Amino acid sequence: MVKVDNLVKTYGDFRLDISLEIPEGTVTGIVGKNGAGKSTAIKAILGLIRPDSGHVSINGKDASALTGSEKAAIGAALSDSGFSAYLRVKDILCILRKMYPAFDEALFTNYCHAQKLPMDKQVKDFSTGMRAKLRVLTAISHNAQLLIMDEPTAGLDVGARNDILDLLRQYLVDHENCSILLTSHISSDLEGLCDDIYLIHDGKIILHEDTDTILSSYALLKVSEDVYEKLDKKYILSTKKEAFGYECFTNEKQFYMENYPGIVIENGNVDDLILMMTGGK
Repeated sequence: MVKVDNLVKTYGDFRLDISLEIPEGTVTGIVGKNGAGKSTAIKAILGLIRPDSGHVSINGKDASALTGSEKAAIGAALSDSGFSAYLRVKDILCILRKMYPAFDEALFTNYCHAQKLPMDKQVKDFSTGMRAKLRVLTAISHNAQLLIMDEPTAGLDVGARNDILDLLRQYLVDHENCSILLTSHISSDLEGLCDDIYLIHDGKIILHEDTDTILSSYALLKVSEDVYEKLDKKYILSTKKEAFGYECFTNEKQFYMENYPGIVIENGNVDDLILMMTGGK
């Protein structure tokens, strides 16, 4: 559904230079440390900031040439966006009616009721979690086929995060061809939702992998200095010096389980991916 080719955006000493794809009906995550370029990538893909060069296509069509109805099939939820704090949800409902020709009032109101968002309460009186839910609900209110979200669960407690993730899962069940691109720094959110993950560091994509592969084949090896010297390192992606010796990150857990039965091997996850690929050697 979405293809990004050599998208470049420069801010002073920072340079974003990425390529990625979001297939139809999939959930794709972008992870990385603060300042890695996640939000810049999202805004450049949405056309909110003008890239220096590169190309974004949606359903095979240049994103800059999309018609009004084609743009209306996209829903965005950004951390720095939202409605006036003095509006009520029922006021926002009226705005959405005018904003989106395909606005689905029943969908929006049903989700608002399910998420316990009162129609007569001003947004300023909402909790952080309620505001985050409202951002997501406005993004999907017109049955969007492409959702692009920047840190949709940032700063939320476990309950509010789970509510939003469950909401997205239900939306995917009801809209099976929908595609989602989201950024997050909460690994458990991504592991339970994303089909694949891109790791961005210093403005560049340094790794792209299926989420299931990360959870099944990636691992941390913890070895002494003596074992490290004898270790076959052909599947070692990154290494970090520790007091006990070395911590090694691999994408071939099975190889080391079979050939080094005496070493400590811990299953990898998205947090390990970020820490080791951006902080190791």
